[in-house]
Amino acid sequence: MALRRRYRFCAGGSLIEVIMSLAISAITVGGIMQGYIMSAQRIEFLACSQAANNLAAQRIEQVRAAKWDLMAFPAIDEVVSTNFPTQIAAFDMPTVGSNQIYGTNVVTITTVSVNPPMKMINVECTWLAFRRGVFTNTISIYRSPEQ
Repeated sequence: MALRRRYRFCAGGSLIEVIMSLAISAITVGGIMQGYIMSAQRIEFLACSQAANNLAAQRIEQVRAAKWDLMAFPAIDEVVSTNFPTQIAAFDMPTVGSNQIYGTNVVTITTVSVNPPMKMINVECTWLAFRRGVFTNTISIYRSPEQ
């Protein structure tokens, strides 16, 4: 008789135990899903930022390829801002449907020194992130003429 009473109290879980275990499971699954969503958004932002850097680097290479030779007759200087107008280009990223992202490249060329000749080239790539606002990636270099 005493053995039967002990088994009756240990036979199953109560309703409160089941509700508590379901609540803990729901909180755990919700946390995992929220972590996955946050990491996916962060990865998407980082991919856009890297694509903006690549777009700005392409424009820097175009400016570096421009001719600037002071030893030629007459002297050649193609490294001026008017030769590099504002450019809107698509990011080099895989897309689905019509969700292409565009960046706007603005080139600013400033004379730093006349003797020795040196210019600062600044490229700003401005882009719009999904639901996060406008961001700008900037690359700056110094350049001297060919010798």
